[in-house]
Amino acid sequence: MTGAEQDRHRDKAVDQDGKAADVTEQAGASNALQRLHAEQDQSPWIDFIDRELIESGRLAEMVADGIRGLTSNPTIFAKAVATGQYDELVKREIEAGDDAQAIYQQIAVSDVGDAADVLRGVYDASGGTDGFASIEVEPHLADDSDGTLARARELWKLLDRPNIFVKIPATEAGIPAIEGAIAEGINVNVTLMFSVDVYERVARAYIAGLRRLHERGGDLSRVASVASFFVSRVDTKVDKKLEEIGTRSALEARGRAAIANARLAYDSFNRIFGGDEFADLLLAGAQVQRCLWASTSTKNPDYRDVLYVEELIGPQTVDTMPLETIEAFLDHGNVERRLDSDIAGARQALREVEAQGITMEQVTDELIAEGVASFAKSFDELIDSIESKREELAPA
Repeated sequence: MTGAEQDRHRDKAVDQDGKAADVTEQAGASNALQRLHAEQDQSPWIDFIDRELIESGRLAEMVADGIRGLTSNPTIFAKAVATGQYDELVKREIEAGDDAQAIYQQIAVSDVGDAADVLRGVYDASGGTDGFASIEVEPHLADDSDGTLARARELWKLLDRPNIFVKIPATEAGIPAIEGAIAEGINVNVTLMFSVDVYERVARAYIAGLRRLHERGGDLSRVASVASFFVSRVDTKVDKKLEEIGTRSALEARGRAAIANARLAYDSFNRIFGGDEFADLLLAGAQVQRCLWASTSTKNPDYRDVLYVEELIGPQTVDTMPLETIEAFLDHGNVERRLDSDIAGARQALREVEAQGITMEQVTDELIAEGVASFAKSFDELIDSIESKREELAPA
């Protein structure tokens, strides 16, 4: 992609007089989060949601400090419901005769919608390229293309805001649903990606969906998508296998696979969206599908707590972080472009892992299966928790 083409995707803000101004030149880009966007064209998002975050004003404060989007998932909602902060809502829904599934939907739609409203200023100022809040299609639909697309339509209609992402997993059944949703103008956050090959399929599903929308005369400029590439889980699995092997060369290969894997995905991003297969859509006003780095908290205490954030800083990307990682990065994070600094080294790092008899394809296949199962388990626990609340709070 040429410098001019990249420039047309940089965030533009429109002030109250309607005059365009480059967001990267805003005054006050002083903390590490603000500098990520202003200096490196990377959007920091928060990987967390609950009612208190919104109602306390903390989310608004974080947006003022540089947060530009929000992601959620069933595990996050399960933890939030367990705190008791939704008890009043559950009581109201019980009186309305709703079951646990309907109560969950009310919680998720309400919270994500309100978060999107807090972020709407970012969306408007960026010309529709940032300021999104994400809601996930239920994980039990991961192997059902038609069901996933139908649910994506429902959630999109229920939330009825332009700065919503519907999260769809990058499963075999999910990829056709991703294309179908984009073709209908639904913004999609593609989740649970671990493999560079799968990433490339997802990118091309996005492009295919845009082509279908373009053929029908749709406005490409207002369709957005991110491809959520999971990071730390790769090292967790690979490092465990390397430690089981236990040789010196195996132990020296630890902590390198996840960053290398993500860097190669970004290399594919630049090739696909900077090449001929996207060029005509770019001219028609389409946005690139940015890579989003997910699972960026460090699980191994021996690693620097902002390792994955620092090593994956680069333009036209998103990094979604849990609260503790955001706080750590604000405190001692280094803002420096490293994402595309050593692609040859990334390839070599993965070769060294595979030289130990570890197949990255097998690792990433296992990870997506485990990821879907984990979110499905969290969703079941969430529904069970709501059902318990229903029984506890139901009038005698």
